[in-house]
Amino acid sequence: MIIWEKIKQDLIFFLKDEVAKTGLNKVTVGLSGGLDSAVVAILCKEAFGDNLNCVLMPSQFSSKSSTEHAIEVCEKFNIKYEIISIEPMVSAFIKNMNEDRLRIGNFSARMRMSVLYDVSSREKSLVVGTSNRSEILLGYGTIFGDIACAINPIGEIYKSDEFEFAKYLGVPESILGKAPSADLWEGQSDEEELGHTYKEMDDLLKAMIDENKSKDELLKLGFEETFIDKISYRVKANAFKGKLPTIAKIRWN
Repeated sequence: MIIWEKIKQDLIFFLKDEVAKTGLNKVTVGLSGGLDSAVVAILCKEAFGDNLNCVLMPSQFSSKSSTEHAIEVCEKFNIKYEIISIEPMVSAFIKNMNEDRLRIGNFSARMRMSVLYDVSSREKSLVVGTSNRSEILLGYGTIFGDIACAINPIGEIYKSDEFEFAKYLGVPESILGKAPSADLWEGQSDEEELGHTYKEMDDLLKAMIDENKSKDELLKLGFEETFIDKISYRVKANAFKGKLPTIAKIRWN
């Protein structure tokens, strides 16, 4: 059984300690109206109080409810926020993307992170990340986009477990009850894109990664071979997203 109070206190300590190491005392969080950013914002509010600044960054493709749900979190937890639309940036470049939804989505994620880092520079603060362990392992995120951050308090929490943590923290039901979505285009669904529910993928990832079980052991546990191969390939193919750029080693003599 996971003791969420202990997890919460450990993460608040982590946030305070890591920010203090930099000599700063403020943090900036991009708030999307989804579960991950709501959890991070609430943790940061407890850790830093009014030294937290949340930024809502809708585009022309964002659902109205995303902004409404983000504001609901801010109002419930007395979090200060600002709204900066990325629509002008996306509109200026969209003609070059041939109506490719994936390219538009990735570009939008990178524009949001550009805005977030600019705000953090203005505020002399650190950008706090909102990617969970499921997304990180699966590479389900945009490199130099939503994956980018200075520190990340929830990167070791699986998405399927995070719902319970969010409930414990008091995340509004409007967020807890909706399907996970990056909201990069209308009707976009994480689980539809990935082809499986987070619970299904997390069960396999926990056995495969955390318990280091072999393929034969996974098959004996009842996981289908095609599912194992698909998720295993995805983890390996996207591992580069979680690493710093590889720099060539030079032999000078």
